[in-house]
Amino acid sequence: MTFFNKFLDNIVHQREAEEDDSFEVRGKKPEYHGTIVPYPNFRPRMDASVLEEAINGKNVDEETIITLLVQRTNEQRQEIAVAYEKSTDKSLVKELKSELRSDLEDVILGLMLTPAQFDAFLLRKATKGLGTSEDILTEVLTSRTNKQIKDLARAFEEENGKSLEDVIKKETKGDFTQALLAMLEAKKDESHTVNPVLARKDALTLFESSEESDGIDVSVFIDILTSRNGPQLAQTFKSYSKMSDVNLPKALDMHLKGDIEDCLIDIVKCAWSTPAFFAEKLHNAMKGHGTCEYTLMRVLVSRSEVDLKRIVDEFQAMYGKPLQECILEDTKGHFENILLRLCGPV
Repeated sequence: MTFFNKFLDNIVHQREAEEDDSFEVRGKKPEYHGTIVPYPNFRPRMDASVLEEAINGKNVDEETIITLLVQRTNEQRQEIAVAYEKSTDKSLVKELKSELRSDLEDVILGLMLTPAQFDAFLLRKATKGLGTSEDILTEVLTSRTNKQIKDLARAFEEENGKSLEDVIKKETKGDFTQALLAMLEAKKDESHTVNPVLARKDALTLFESSEESDGIDVSVFIDILTSRNGPQLAQTFKSYSKMSDVNLPKALDMHLKGDIEDCLIDIVKCAWSTPAFFAEKLHNAMKGHGTCEYTLMRVLVSRSEVDLKRIVDEFQAMYGKPLQECILEDTKGHFENILLRLCGPV
């Protein structure tokens, strides 16, 4: 629960909003904090030609492929793919897949998918084969906007011939299923308005639910945590801390176990700070013995045009060490190179 030390301190020192008037949280409106920006003087046909030469030369020129694709936005990469197929009658993605290997291949192919296709790929991989990657299901659905969730659900069905809702119902169970389906509805309040009256009401509802003799009413927590905006939830957590001897994350830890506990805790983390949520993911992927290359790829690709700059900054603030330095210590070769380029300069 160390993630919440800074979080809980932040709640205590937040504005004392005991009045009943709603207020707008300033400085929270969505801005672009990605590390990849549109390439100036973009010429897709020229880029396609450069890639063709890099792929079909005597030896595959991975460095050229990395440099070019990381310096183009996803939208520009889609144009390059179209230009490549027009000039060669071949699929750029298939060509890259046939020539690249291992972790580098995974990153490059991830960059070539649209954001919705990439999310759909992550969710299919999380629900396919033996076992289900519950943490990835939660990670994707709790960190995407309503529009992104609708887009990825559409892409998932187009690619797999079955709805994401049906797959979730089949591969998960119980309260965890209900939490995922609630997020999949994509009806979360995305404003930045905080209503103190609603916060106190929600806090009381959560408190009373957690105090029930026959156990916590999980549906109440799911309903509130999956529908309120981040600043509103922060105000709710503050109000809750005044009613209970334990904070909300601790209450969840005490009363819930397994996938639903992890899911609701991740929702709380994301509500407070999405960059901090992903910074922790990256840290956990590299701490101890071994490195989870899939987590590094998944987070850096998916956030490179969203908030990766903020994730890099938050990583430094939380762990006292640059993300890039940790990547240098834990990875190598072309995989290391492309991850560092996605992160941007130190």
